[in-house]
Amino acid sequence: MSAIDELLARARRELGPRVTPQEAAAAQEAGGLLVDIRYAQLRERDGTIPGALIVERNELEWRLDPTGAHRAPEATHHDLPVVIVCNEGYASTLAALSLRQLGLHRATDLTGGFQAWRTAGLPVLT
Repeated sequence: MSAIDELLARARRELGPRVTPQEAAAAQEAGGLLVDIRYAQLRERDGTIPGALIVERNELEWRLDPTGAHRAPEATHHDLPVVIVCNEGYASTLAALSLRQLGLHRATDLTGGFQAWRTAGLPVLT
């Protein structure tokens, strides 16, 4: 097993249950924050999730830290339910764990990423 595969497996064990596309949609409807960390080319190619906050991966911790000077207005408190969305559900796991380390204890990620969301027939803006 490669080092990154081991890191990903440890991160998933630490995060616990990840969410399905339907659970992510329900979390968003209940006031949770969906955060799309895909880079611009993928968003342009495939579309976006309506209402998702777009924050590319290299800015994520700065934009989601509720105590930070560069936080997004949506990053209001550490108890905020946050679902990280990448393209296929790999980078999002590592990103969600990083947010947990910042104190966002409800951060998780979308199993299968944006591609799973789209395959599930959930809304996509193109």
